Amino acid sequence: MRLLATQLARFGVVGLVGFVIDVGVFNILRATVLEPSVIHEGPFIAKVVSTSLAIAANYVGNRYWTFNATKRAQVVREGTEFVLVSVGGMLITLACLWVSHYALGFTSVLADNIAGNIIGLGLGTVFRFAFYRYWVFHPSRSMPLRPAEGAVVPAGGAPRDGVEAVPAVDDRAGAHD
Repeated sequence: MRLLATQLARFGVVGLVGFVIDVGVFNILRATVLEPSVIHEGPFIAKVVSTSLAIAANYVGNRYWTFNATKRAQVVREGTEFVLVSVGGMLITLACLWVSHYALGFTSVLADNIAGNIIGLGLGTVFRFAFYRYWVFHPSRSMPLRPAEGAVVPAGGAPRDGVEAVPAVDDRAGAHD
C-alpha cells in the first residue's frame, strides 16, 4: 500500500509538470497561431500539440522517478507502450474538447479549458495511471537493468564477493574429436 501511495504522489507531481506544459502551450497556441477565427480546428490542433509535448515530459518523469523501480531494459518497447497509453488518454481529452466545442457549441477560451484541461485531463489521468501501473511499468514485466547482488558471473567475468569465477563447461558431445 505504501508503494501505491508513493507512486500516486510522484505520478501527481509529474502530472502537474505535464499539466503546466499542456495548459500553457494549449493557451498560447489557441490565442495566437491556432486561434479559432484563423483556423477553425485551432483548439483541437493546439490540444494535440500541447498534449504531445506533455507526454514527452511525462515519460521522462514517470520512467526515471515515479516507476523507477520497475523500468525495463527494453526502452523502445516500454516507450512504445507508454506512448500508446498516453495517446489513449489524449483521445479521451480530445473527445471531451470536441463534444464541448464542436457538438455543444461552447467555443469560449474558458469552455475549451474546462472541457480539455479539467474534464478531459481528469478522465485521461485516471486512464493513464491505471495502464502505466498495471501494464507499462508493472513489476512482473520489469527486467533488472544491472545484475542482481550475488549474481552468477560467467566464465571470464570478474569475481564478485570473493567467489571465483567458474570456467565454462563444454557439454557438446564430441566437441574434441
